[in-house]
Formats: sequence, C-alpha cells, structure tokens
Amino acid sequence: MPFFRPGPGPYALVIAMTGARPGERLLEIGSGTPGMFGALAAKVAGLTGQAAAVAADPMAAAALQRGGAQAGALVDVQVASPAALPYDKETFDLIVLDCTAMPIDKGAEWLPEAFRVLRVGGRLIVAERTGAVRLWGAFEIRPPRGDAAAATRALESHRFHPVRKIAE
Repeated sequence: MPFFRPGPGPYALVIAMTGARPGERLLEIGSGTPGMFGALAAKVAGLTGQAAAVAADPMAAAALQRGGAQAGALVDVQVASPAALPYDKETFDLIVLDCTAMPIDKGAEWLPEAFRVLRVGGRLIVAERTGAVRLWGAFEIRPPRGDAAAATRALESHRFHPVRKIAE
C-alpha cells in the first residue's frame, strides 16, 4: 500500500472546468490531447456513463483509443467526417471539441453535427491553445497560436448560445 495517494493527474483542472460528472454521456471530437480524453472518459464512465470520440483519420482514432485504455475507461472511438457524426440526435450531455491540434476554423467544420448530437441543455467545450508562451532562442516569445474571439464567433454562428470563455 503506497504511503501517499496519487494526485488527480495533469488534467484535474480541465475536468473541473468542463463540469464533467459521473454518468454523463461524453463525446470528444478531435485528437489533440488523448490523455485529456482518457481522463474525461474515466470521470464520466461508470454504470450509466458513456465515453465516445471521433477523429478524422485512423491514426488519430488509435491515439484516442490508447488514451482511454491508459485511463482504464471503456470508450467507443470511431473515424468520422465533420459532415456526418455516427450518432443519433441529442445523444450527448457533454461534447469536447479538441482544437489543440487544429485551428478553430478547421474545428468549426464539426459544429453543425455537434449541435445535432448535443442534447438540449448539454454543454460544448472548445479546448484550444490561445496564449501559450514559449521561449525561442534567448528572449523571443512566440505569439499565441489561437484566437478566442474566432472561437466565440464560430460557436455563435452555429447556434451555440450563450458562449463564454472559461479560462485563458
């Protein structure tokens, strides 16, 4: 028996910010952070929870499958196009659009289908790097990758209201 209990892991803040709860039906779109998907899947999984993910290609889907397996969660991962998610209308309580590996305009292609499969009162979270600061050379700072205003515009143009920034 270990002396110290393991901590909640590197995705504890993300899980708390999404408001994911045991028993919810989760869909992750994209494959930028398989570890985050695994952590969220482990949180919602249980007797009534469901964790699913879609990716645009088989390699990305395999990464998501590994993320779920490493977290010990039973997940359903499929390859799909932005134009046709393989789920019925109003299937999910929480959708995470993971734009950490793609620009928001590419991620926005998934929004009409995300709206279709999200239940009334459900939540859609866009995970995007908007202000990562990295040192290049001795003192240069790389400009931010994403644009939070563009994400808000994309969501509002696809009938997601209200939209608010959770963190930056």
